[in-house]
Amino acid sequence: MFSKIIVNSPWYFFLLSLCFGLVISLLLYYKNKKNSEVPKNIIYFLFTIRFFTVTIISLFLLSLFLKQLKNETQNPIIIIAIDNSASMVMQGDSLEIKTEFLQKLSLLKKNISANFEVKTFLFGDKVTSSVNEPKFNEKETDISNLISEVENNFSNQNIGALVIVTDGIYNKGTNPIYTAEKLNFPIYPVALGDTNEIKDVAIQKINHNQIAYLGNSFPVEVIVSSKNFAGKEVVVSVLQNQTEKAKQIVKINSDNFLATCNFTFNANAVGFLKYNVKVTVLDGEKNSLNNQQTFVLDVIDNKEKILLLATIPHPDVNAIKEAILNSTNYELEYALTSEFKKPLKPYSLVILHGALTNLNSIAAECKNNTIPLWNINPTSADNLQGIKINSAINKFNDAEAYINNSFGLFTISDELKKFTKELPAIKTFFGNYLLTNGSNSLIHQRIGIVETENPILLFSEINGLKNALFIGDGLWKWRMRDFAEHSNHNLFNELISKSVQYLSVKSDKSFFRISSPKTINENENLELGAEVYNKSYELITEPDVTLILTNSSGKKYNYTFSKTSNSHKLNIGLLPFGEYKYEAKVKINGELFVKQGAILVKEIVSEKINTVANHQLLNSIAKRTGGKLFDKTNLDKLEQEILKNEQIKPITYSQNNTTLLIDLKWLFWLILIFLSIEWYFRKRYTSI
Repeated sequence: MFSKIIVNSPWYFFLLSLCFGLVISLLLYYKNKKNSEVPKNIIYFLFTIRFFTVTIISLFLLSLFLKQLKNETQNPIIIIAIDNSASMVMQGDSLEIKTEFLQKLSLLKKNISANFEVKTFLFGDKVTSSVNEPKFNEKETDISNLISEVENNFSNQNIGALVIVTDGIYNKGTNPIYTAEKLNFPIYPVALGDTNEIKDVAIQKINHNQIAYLGNSFPVEVIVSSKNFAGKEVVVSVLQNQTEKAKQIVKINSDNFLATCNFTFNANAVGFLKYNVKVTVLDGEKNSLNNQQTFVLDVIDNKEKILLLATIPHPDVNAIKEAILNSTNYELEYALTSEFKKPLKPYSLVILHGALTNLNSIAAECKNNTIPLWNINPTSADNLQGIKINSAINKFNDAEAYINNSFGLFTISDELKKFTKELPAIKTFFGNYLLTNGSNSLIHQRIGIVETENPILLFSEINGLKNALFIGDGLWKWRMRDFAEHSNHNLFNELISKSVQYLSVKSDKSFFRISSPKTINENENLELGAEVYNKSYELITEPDVTLILTNSSGKKYNYTFSKTSNSHKLNIGLLPFGEYKYEAKVKINGELFVKQGAILVKEIVSEKINTVANHQLLNSIAKRTGGKLFDKTNLDKLEQEILKNEQIKPITYSQNNTTLLIDLKWLFWLILIFLSIEWYFRKRYTSI
């Protein structure tokens, strides 16, 4: 560490400090008759201490800084990521991987930890830091997400290399080759699994609607693949409750074969319809797990009718229209306000784009029929539902968006929350905003770097009637940015569909309410919420909410909701795939309330479909990043490669610290010691 003193005062100030210390010392100890009996060496000693003490204290009054250059050396970080997915142990060497290979990998980490900082991660559909051994039970594999997580979490750190232990099979996310190209450190894949093509017939994918309406027909598309079974014949069957509903015979005419079977069924019952799709298992198949899949359809008995009105054609209107049409839950009708003459009563929600002041009749009709109204891009700040804006005429702000984290009317995904920060600015009213009672803002305005509480998107509920207001012109820009960033409109569609869903769903007036998903994947945590109200419809948390969950075999599991400030939460965690029924109970002032429902946990079969290792992909990743591919038997060579790589070396960081001398604590203690020593001798020699 290098240090130097920086002086910002004239030189004669230092001379004055020395003179001041000298004068004070002379007054006390030079030719002072009181010191006549004190030994001279003690006098000289005390004189020196007093001189240094007073001088140092005087120097504190000057602008003296201590500048220190501190060097810190950071050893390279070697990241070892282990594929924790199920495909890793679907080959004949699964026992070897779980025991002998993991022992060798532990030895590798121990050997290189003397020179490098070693961090271990497990990855599948998500990335987790772990010191535990992998269980190889993840249902999906996303290698590109692993690379992105490493890049984001270790940015500006000295990453020496990334070691990926995997079979190269990925079934989620983008191609990891393109994600790896951005890295500035090598990737060393350790290739596991068998690359030999096996005889296999598989159901690759089932394309179907998530929702169907009672009485309608719905299509199902089954994609079947085959390897090394040219000339054979298989039967693709679709069953419901063990009853065969349809089948097709497929003739395999090549060793690498792919075919699509199309079926059509009728939605004849409300609720979940579960179908099982099977394809014939042929002699010689090594993997029969991928010869069947299930899919589930949620049949509902009616569509919500949405009316979209616009004062004039506008790109915002088209963006809203496309987002609503993307969902099969709604029936959308669009018209200009000048041409629309129908009654509003049949609609579950009216979305109005443009001025509201001239269209009070629409607002009044919505209110009389208790139809929610969503006003988007009002051209005037007058008479807006849920808010008062004192705005100057024709004055606007360009405002960016940010999420109000305390919003609680409905939830949006973490991806949408992050994406909101990247949305382009829209034109909003300039003025003072005042939310009325019953209003909640989902999206706030950010003006430059200042985050305000002025809303862009707010929701209000007065006397049981829901309304919404989007204050801004340029909603279409958000849709375009979503496509530019993600090559789809999924996040924009989520914002619109979640808002429409909240507004169009009829209010629940019961004193006990349960919120739960209808379907989840088996790798997702099951979370439920409960709200309990008293007779005045005030949220209360005193009563205990219990739940009994019953699986398809009739086994029951008992749970109790945990209490938050104004609701009840229950995180059941991961559940095996299957159909579950729940019964929730709460007792309010001696009266028992019961809610029942069903939840479907869907099986993820991605890891069963393809079990042939993809070492070619791993080799490409290694070459693109300056790394090298290693076999599972060559971990000793991987160790030598890392140790001998001259590019993997420590980095020294230099940091300048500048502090005032008066802020240095050790100088305070030095002065205190000097004064204490002087006091001791003066006390001992009482004549001083």
